[in-house]
Amino acid sequence: MTIRINSRIFLLAVTGFVAVFIVLLPFIDRRVCRRLGLNLQHGLSQNPNADALLRLRQLVLYAVFLLYLAAFLVIVFFSRSAGDEYQVHVAPFQDLYNAVETDRGLVDVIETIFKQGILEGLSHVDIIKPQDIVQVYLNVMLFVPMGYLLPYVFNWFRARATIRPVVACFVISLATENMQLIFRRGLYDLDDLLSNTLGGLVGQVLFLLIAYVVTHPDWRQELRAYHRWQRHARHMTLYPFARRIGLSRTTLLATYEEAVWDFYVDKLGFRVKKQMMSLDDIDTRFLLVMGSSQVEIICFNKRKMIPVQYLTISARNLVKIKKRLEKNGIQVGDFHRDLYTDLRCLSFTGPDRVCITVIEQP
Repeated sequence: MTIRINSRIFLLAVTGFVAVFIVLLPFIDRRVCRRLGLNLQHGLSQNPNADALLRLRQLVLYAVFLLYLAAFLVIVFFSRSAGDEYQVHVAPFQDLYNAVETDRGLVDVIETIFKQGILEGLSHVDIIKPQDIVQVYLNVMLFVPMGYLLPYVFNWFRARATIRPVVACFVISLATENMQLIFRRGLYDLDDLLSNTLGGLVGQVLFLLIAYVVTHPDWRQELRAYHRWQRHARHMTLYPFARRIGLSRTTLLATYEEAVWDFYVDKLGFRVKKQMMSLDDIDTRFLLVMGSSQVEIICFNKRKMIPVQYLTISARNLVKIKKRLEKNGIQVGDFHRDLYTDLRCLSFTGPDRVCITVIEQP
């Protein structure tokens, strides 16, 4: 995507704007949230209107992303008219290679930089087409906010912030280049695809180094604890499979089938995947499913003393969950903080002394 520039002032303005935006956004966000008593780590907030304010914060972040997206579309599509023919350039970094000239080989220049310093090495380099270098630089800078804002604004990208943003930037750049080719609004250039993806990677790294660090004050302790566990668990049995292991099923005890159907199926909305009788035709076993989670319930079909049981699940948007629980006649306590993660959670009691806790998923 060819970006037209007319002066060095424009180049400096773009660089300054991106740098200031990336540095200031998390600091302003954290300061405002602290002043309003809002918890950004899905913990229990001090402000009684925290849910409404957090929704407002999310809307503001959506607005910031939409403004960037609008500027992006103007730059790559609406600032130019359709051409007369289709243009394709697939030689990777050929223009960048032709933009510089050296009196030595490239390997010699790199060796000189390491042995005699950067200034001495660059003294053997002559830039003959600075506009081509600037073009690559601007294409990188264009996608830095994309790689930065995707994990900052959207939970899905933040959940895998080390891979998803840069992959999304590659896909968006590929789609943009193809749209420009189809509508003849610019040049389909492999260099642009590579430089855009590099910009997305830079933005992703800056998010991890700046935004995440600023908005997560305990990141050092978390990282140290993770590395200690990693060193210890590396030679243990399940470590090679850790990323593919998940707790999917828990088992509860119950007295009567009617209570199981009324509470878990009719009120909570679990789906009965399988129901089977024991060999003596007394006990009934249920396998209930909700998404990827499974709950096995062994029902004795007679009055029996059952110890206190606990079921903990994770979900998003606890406010709506609480309202729907109360609408279905389930008494729910106030929000409280989880003892181990400091995340916000709510609890309610089911039949057969089952204490159910819903923890807000980050």
